[in-house]
Amino acid sequence: MTGGPDLPSGETVTAEGGAVPARPADRYGTAGKGKPSKRWRRWLFVAVALVVSGAIGWIYYLNLGQTPIEAERVGFEERPGDAMQVTLNVTRDDDSKPGVCVVRVRDKSGAESGRREVLVPAGAGHSRVNTVVKSIGAPVTADVFGCSYSIPRYLSTP
Repeated sequence: MTGGPDLPSGETVTAEGGAVPARPADRYGTAGKGKPSKRWRRWLFVAVALVVSGAIGWIYYLNLGQTPIEAERVGFEERPGDAMQVTLNVTRDDDSKPGVCVVRVRDKSGAESGRREVLVPAGAGHSRVNTVVKSIGAPVTADVFGCSYSIPRYLSTP
């Protein structure tokens, strides 16, 4: 209960019947003012969460979206001396730039047993490339690890 006929303005009555003096407004402010509503804080949290989610989505799209150069293994054939011939189809968005693809072979346990970087010369947008990859054991399968336009200096032609 606040105020009343027997109490000065701003004082409240406790359950025991005693009066509690009002807080000085110039020191603590008036009751109910200056405190942001919980609804405003919720909307701020939702807005920040949406901005952060959008930024993360955009970064994933840039890094994991469609690659400018990619290769698909078309076939592989075992060769003598623990080697395997691998045939790739390389597709790229800019056929005027050379690229590099990393091809690897795996042994019976699934572990990588050989790897080779293959230079894909500038040319048609779709290229077929053959390479032979040496292995440290008997290879059973081959795959493409990835492709890039960033060609190491030792692979580029002078």
